[in-house]
Amino acid sequence: MQAPRVIGRLKVERKSSDLDSGKRDLVWLQMKNLYISIGALKYWMWSHTMTVQDYQDLIDRGWRRSGKYVYKPIMQKTCCPQYTIRCHALKFQPSKSHKKILKKMNRFISKGELQKGQEDCEPMDSVCEEAGPQELSKVHLKCTALTDIQKDATEFPSTTEVQKEAADATPTGSQTSQNDPVSVPAGRTASTAPKPGNGADPSRPLCRKAKELRKERRLQKEQMRQNGDGVSSTVSPTQPTPSQNSQSKTLEDFISESLPENSAHCLEVRLVRSNPPSPQFKASFDASYQVYKLYQMAIHKDPPDKPTESQFKRFLCDSPLEAEYAPDGPEVGYGSFHQQYWLDGRIVAVGVIDILPTCVSSVYLYYHPDFNSLSLGSYSALREIAFTKQLQKQSPKLSYYYLGFYIHSCPKMRYKGQYRPSDLLCPETYVWVSIERCIPLLDNSRYARLNQDPDLGDARAVRDLGRALVLYRRTVMPYAAYSRKRKGSSDEMEVQQYASLVGQDCAERILLYRS
Repeated sequence: MQAPRVIGRLKVERKSSDLDSGKRDLVWLQMKNLYISIGALKYWMWSHTMTVQDYQDLIDRGWRRSGKYVYKPIMQKTCCPQYTIRCHALKFQPSKSHKKILKKMNRFISKGELQKGQEDCEPMDSVCEEAGPQELSKVHLKCTALTDIQKDATEFPSTTEVQKEAADATPTGSQTSQNDPVSVPAGRTASTAPKPGNGADPSRPLCRKAKELRKERRLQKEQMRQNGDGVSSTVSPTQPTPSQNSQSKTLEDFISESLPENSAHCLEVRLVRSNPPSPQFKASFDASYQVYKLYQMAIHKDPPDKPTESQFKRFLCDSPLEAEYAPDGPEVGYGSFHQQYWLDGRIVAVGVIDILPTCVSSVYLYYHPDFNSLSLGSYSALREIAFTKQLQKQSPKLSYYYLGFYIHSCPKMRYKGQYRPSDLLCPETYVWVSIERCIPLLDNSRYARLNQDPDLGDARAVRDLGRALVLYRRTVMPYAAYSRKRKGSSDEMEVQQYASLVGQDCAERILLYRS
């Protein structure tokens, strides 16, 4: 296999008070190797510290993090293009399959019912299989069957509908007598051909396949979600009445459903800051690590010596994001957190998340294998959507839930598109496009420019490379001044590539180290 081709070695350091007046809030990055490697086509950098706004801007340009490792797929060259996906948390309504998962959890808590042998169909692993550097090369993105999620229960006709379709196709009158039992001598079979029927009743509509009916109802449901007033543009024979709509339970209704006092179990969700580690995080670190170790061995088939404590820290505990608080921000602040699920006093699952200025970003989820049948991947995603809606009440700008990457070319990884309404990030214009408009494009081509306006470009494209900040001989200066002082061959192409990847705004906030 061809060795990785190094594009450039870039180092970015945080500006200290002895370098500048300190008016700018800059990040401290060390972009080790901006590289292209066969099979894992991506750019990557190692980040030591970063503001939440900088990371928000980066993920809105297709970047993601795994620990302090930040990477961006090369969409036009990778075999499986990964599109950043976000869900409109405030508009989200759980589907029938989502409600089944919520009800299953409530039944387990209240009655202790736990079905064995069922696998979690939606692991919320936002890190791809070859996301990290060499030491993280075994981080897996679990691809499991999605049959239960893709088949929405509301899409299936009721038993009455199926029987009615069968009755419409059943002959009546004299035709019925043809189906009566006929006495046949032993050793012989009836050879008399049935008499021809009268054909279909021309006054009734033609019989249609149940699959077609389900598809039609699914499209009508999507149209109803898109219309703000909840009225479909087409008439649906099974369209719910207003009274039914008003009685439908919300996501919060399921989560906050009152349980009997003598419930079999007690579930508590705790949010602990992982960077810098809070006292609660430190106190529960070992228990959390043990769950992670069991998860990696059971779900990802890692050998016992593979999920070490240091690997766990690098992968899921270390974060470049600084803890920040703002008057108009959430009370818990911004940064990196672990959302721990405590069942009867012990940790059974942990969702790793980032709270950013406009979103809650899912990083990873791990859980105890004994509770695999509770669909904790899906359940945690629903809880995180509800958590996003809760934070939005404190910070109006925070209204999206980022699920990581959506991989349409891998059918087993399309489950993230079931959390709707959702958008995909156009890899060329970096604008958000409704997933309903994206799917036909991705059905035709693995890679696609999702925004179809040919005149629209990257709003944050590099406009003035000379304004990009560099750190040269312990002095902060714009690239224009640096290029005049630099001796030797020009590095303009390398700096231009770096600036185009992070965008004009980040290029003016980040110090690019030059030696």
